[in-house]
Amino acid sequence: QIILLTLSIFLASSVGAKPFERSSPEEEGMSSVQLQRLSQLASKYVAEGRVPGIVNLVMRNGQIVHFEAVGNRGIDDSSPMQLDDLFRIYSMTKPITSVAAMQLYEQGKFQLSDPVTKFVPELQGLNVLNEDGTFSPIEREMTMHQLLMHTAGFSYGFHPYRDPVDKLYVAADLVTSKDLEAFVLKLAELPLRSQPGELYHYSVAVDVTGLVVERLSGVPLDEYIDTNILKPLQMNDTFFEIPSTKRDRFVQNHFINPETGSLINADYAPAPYGYRKGVALSDYFNVSLISGGAGLVSTAMDYARFAEMLRRGGTLDGARILGPKSITFMTKNHLSEPSMHAAWEQMPTPDIGRPGFGFGLGFGVVTDAAAIGVLGSDGEYNWGGAAGTIFWVDPTEELVVVSLIQLMQSPWPLRADVKVAVYQALTEIYED
Repeated sequence: QIILLTLSIFLASSVGAKPFERSSPEEEGMSSVQLQRLSQLASKYVAEGRVPGIVNLVMRNGQIVHFEAVGNRGIDDSSPMQLDDLFRIYSMTKPITSVAAMQLYEQGKFQLSDPVTKFVPELQGLNVLNEDGTFSPIEREMTMHQLLMHTAGFSYGFHPYRDPVDKLYVAADLVTSKDLEAFVLKLAELPLRSQPGELYHYSVAVDVTGLVVERLSGVPLDEYIDTNILKPLQMNDTFFEIPSTKRDRFVQNHFINPETGSLINADYAPAPYGYRKGVALSDYFNVSLISGGAGLVSTAMDYARFAEMLRRGGTLDGARILGPKSITFMTKNHLSEPSMHAAWEQMPTPDIGRPGFGFGLGFGVVTDAAAIGVLGSDGEYNWGGAAGTIFWVDPTEELVVVSLIQLMQSPWPLRADVKVAVYQALTEIYED
């Protein structure tokens, strides 16, 4: 079932936000007929039971050419998916927090070469847990640059059965911390996985970045982001804690039942993945720990406003969020070859380190689209979330794409499928 709402009605309901213009695909160098393949793809995902519902939004040259909600809001909620439904975007929070940090960088609040301990002294004296079970003191101070590019040495705890550091992360259960101050005290008790600057490892580094933002700005992270990013961009449906008046738009999250292969409501998944009252990244109605790495809820339109700001070089509708040089700098590959190779096949970010992929400051970066083997452009930057949400900005083809689902540990190649469906619809390309 395809639910394609009248866009003018939807945009009129976005109180306070200046709506994007709707343009026909043909006016923006795309084919309406070919773009139907994106609709067909979404319908196929729903019909095959891969996801209950999906929202896809495509913009070219700053104009909306495709905006569609398909399917239902959850395995336990048969109501139709809506364009303005709220999704857990998890790690798509990271680019927003990284932009917040770079705002402070532009203001001269820190240098990328500054040690993190200059702002978070709780992290002094950390040790590295070696493969042989011994500990080594850090050989160099981790820097703000390393924090923003995930080479500081932290981890996330995704592989506790094969990684002793991750086992300690799981035991620490960092998300149960009351706030970022308590979070970093717990983190300071854990060893690093590698020496700072040695290799890329996806981690809680952006949560530490969020604490740095708090301390440099003098206000809580959620307040800083709301005042300096969300409100200026008129992202009126993006929250760390969902207001009571909008909770009916919050869609279900899902897991795949390993025994049956069918979808189940993630609230009923085994700990620590199921619902836990008052715990960050689980309870979005009672939030105390503000996770700069994964805590936001948003809509396709709101996130498109953030992404379109990036495409336009840091401004949108008269609001300057960052300078264009800062955006260009953040979306270059900052990883060295050795660090990239060490990151190959590293879940849950298996792309980083493979030929054609790199990482900037808060964004995955396409360095060689041909090496990746999926339609796209060199210079594209992107990121996704743990529940299968994805976005990318293609500065070459002037594209912004947001695709939202709610499925943890999704095995489906949604990013590649959506990319093919979008790029094959181009009739005019801007690539030299």
